[in-house]
Amino acid sequence: MAGPLSHIRVLDLSRVLAGPWSTQMLGDLGAEVVKIERPAVGDDTRVWGPPFLAPADGGQGDAGYFLCTNRNKVSRQIDITTKEGQAEIRALVRDSDILVENYKVGGLKKYGLDYDSLKTLNPGLVYCSITGFGQTGPYAQRPGYDFLIQAMGGLMSITGEPDGPPQKVGVAVADLMTGMYATVGILAALAHRERTGEGQYIDLALLDCQVAMLANQNMNYLVGGTAPTRMGNAHPNIVPYQVMATADSFLILAIGNDSQFRSFCRLCGQEDWITEYPTNAVRVGQRDRLVPLIEAIMQQKNTAEWIRLLEEHNVPCGPVNNIAEAFDDPQVIHRNMRREITRPDGTVIPTVANPINFSKTPVDYKTAPPKLEP
Repeated sequence: MAGPLSHIRVLDLSRVLAGPWSTQMLGDLGAEVVKIERPAVGDDTRVWGPPFLAPADGGQGDAGYFLCTNRNKVSRQIDITTKEGQAEIRALVRDSDILVENYKVGGLKKYGLDYDSLKTLNPGLVYCSITGFGQTGPYAQRPGYDFLIQAMGGLMSITGEPDGPPQKVGVAVADLMTGMYATVGILAALAHRERTGEGQYIDLALLDCQVAMLANQNMNYLVGGTAPTRMGNAHPNIVPYQVMATADSFLILAIGNDSQFRSFCRLCGQEDWITEYPTNAVRVGQRDRLVPLIEAIMQQKNTAEWIRLLEEHNVPCGPVNNIAEAFDDPQVIHRNMRREITRPDGTVIPTVANPINFSKTPVDYKTAPPKLEP
């Protein structure tokens, strides 16, 4: 069955992560995605390894980094610095709906491939530019990378142990969230075009997205007036909601309401806590006193035993899995989160499923990340 965007063509002039993540999402939804790559070189991330997945016909192959964001695309090698390449892009634009790019501000204007130049060819074009700092402002000309943005946008100030150094998240969340915001913005622009026939320009900045995604921590500052700090694995607004050491390892204790806390107290034989710490607000205020008491009890049993008991009493909890353990989890297996796609050359490429499950238009894993043909 055709996906909901099967009538849409996307030109992907982006590289690295945020742009390709967005265009892969659009491809998963059925769009035809044409990935524009530099002749003989291709996307930078093809060589961001190891690990590399060796092709069936031999050779080094592509890095896992490239493979994570480029399924459901076809590759076209076009040198946009030449007049011939620019003409090819313009020809593609005439029959396309979306263009995604992540060049520096003004970087495509010198080639006549900026939005103002291309909208004359296709007034319905949705043109999405992704940069580090946006098209305007004092930092507009600066390059932006996820690590830098995590630091500047405040995320590293709230990540890590209280007495430790600033710490980035273990995956490029600023890039990934920007890619998701790009997808949402593009879909909204398509909805606008359906009503008006007009395309539009989308200006997305990694820094803007990083600031926006801090959610409750943003509001903790704006409402409370104090900048949040690193709390390790503790939650700033909920107690107990953190990693707990057990007799043999660790688990997550995620008590989100007072009813769950009462169940936990009864399980632990600490019913006096129900009266002493009756509400979450009280527990947050008494965090330094209550948490050590809970930690002492949690160390009396091993993780597997605690998980069994906590689940029996409807107290949210879970193991701390590594990535291999996560893929071996029965729930992850049941949800088919690991898939495989085979290239025309016979190379079997593992991929991670799109988490959206449609009842009418399921995601189609139709095309493996494209090989860079000579």
